[in-house]
Amino acid sequence: MAFVEPITIKDAIDNIHRKNYLLPAIQREFVWSVDQIETLFDSLMRDYPINSFLFWEVERNNVDKYQFYEFVREYHERDSYHNPKANLSGESGIIAILDGQQRLTSLYIGLKGSYAYKMPRKRWDNDAAFPKRHLYLNLFHAPAEDSNIEYQFSFLTKKEAGFATLTISGLRLAKFSTSSSRSTSMIIC
Repeated sequence: MAFVEPITIKDAIDNIHRKNYLLPAIQREFVWSVDQIETLFDSLMRDYPINSFLFWEVERNNVDKYQFYEFVREYHERDSYHNPKANLSGESGIIAILDGQQRLTSLYIGLKGSYAYKMPRKRWDNDAAFPKRHLYLNLFHAPAEDSNIEYQFSFLTKKEAGFATLTISGLRLAKFSTSSSRSTSMIIC
């Protein structure tokens, strides 16, 4: 097995989005919680290594011998937690992810998708119990001395993030009011 040059997060997300990276049927489903995703983004911001990925380059003439799935982008704890089956009608081979699916899916959801999980004390058959949340970074967060988290990432609903948003270079800025301190910060999503 050859060593492959490191890739950027942007390259990985672009390859997932263009369906160049797919998941073989042997992969388990996405299971990471919002806390795990937020911690992953904190680790990236702190320049911690997030380990390596194991890729399997599948040539076009072998693609039909296996079952592949796309990455989850819009995760919904009740309605959309399964990976969609991949349409393999292209003319080139694909790259299957053998190790790193949880991390790559977390990056994809955090940067391009959403995560809807059930609110406490709400019924499973209530659609409002699963609000869509996007990942935000609190730009003015001051970490506590005893905290393992330096960068405060949070999955928030549009209401929690506030409705006054501004887009600059593809990044959405929003006002965010914390309930504990009643202070307002700018966050980026």
